[in-house]
Amino acid sequence: MKQFDLYKYLDEVRAKGRYSIIFDELKEKTNLSEKAIRQAIFRAKTKKIIFTVRKGFYLIIPPEYSFAGVLPLHFYIDDLMRFLKREYYIGLFSAAALYGAAHQQVMSHYIITPPPALRKISKEKLSIYFFTKKNWNKKFIVNKKTAGGYVKVSSPELTIFDLIYYHKKIGGINRIANVLEELSEIVNIDNFFEISKLYQNFSVIQRAGYIFDEVLEKKDLANILSNVLKSKVLKYIPLSFVSKNKAFAKNKKWKILINTEIDY
Repeated sequence: MKQFDLYKYLDEVRAKGRYSIIFDELKEKTNLSEKAIRQAIFRAKTKKIIFTVRKGFYLIIPPEYSFAGVLPLHFYIDDLMRFLKREYYIGLFSAAALYGAAHQQVMSHYIITPPPALRKISKEKLSIYFFTKKNWNKKFIVNKKTAGGYVKVSSPELTIFDLIYYHKKIGGINRIANVLEELSEIVNIDNFFEISKLYQNFSVIQRAGYIFDEVLEKKDLANILSNVLKSKVLKYIPLSFVSKNKAFAKNKKWKILINTEIDY
């Protein structure tokens, strides 16, 4: 029987526009034992032809990415999440970057999935952070075309609210302020209004309102949020979950305890 040629097979996969393979796929295609397959994978890894993202899931590294040793997220995220059997969307700083509104470190990526939480993928050249959300409206998830194909990305409007909701886990209010300002330039007003009505966490709307009103001076967006909250009974909340400072002022309009200065 003819010996399976891993490198030839990788070329065939790439010719079909794919940048990833899984271990079970190789088991189906080859006459080799699992041990032999793993040895072939190890040799390909040492030659920087493939890169392990998670056990059983591998990237095929084309020559133009051999120096980096890994691929941009949008080349493989759809295949990875299918492998993990999870719905997903690219969110937070990663979504903002796809809209040209963030300047994150290249190897840090942010994915939203339903619970339970997935373990962070942490490699020498790659970090993927997974955040959970119980429900999301697919209307506000964009199928965005990229160089690697279509991927699911939060809309600019949803990205704004998610950045505020998860701010404690992604570096704090100050880290997201510049990104919020850039995203505010490309929002669809109708979508912004609809999401603000549907977003289930009122504290996010309060913080967003304060930031757009008092910090970024985006009065049109602030007025939308003010109208959404006008019939709600609100409690005072801290502007930042990260800051350890006691509130040094109160904003009565948005019921915000100002415990940090936003410098952007």
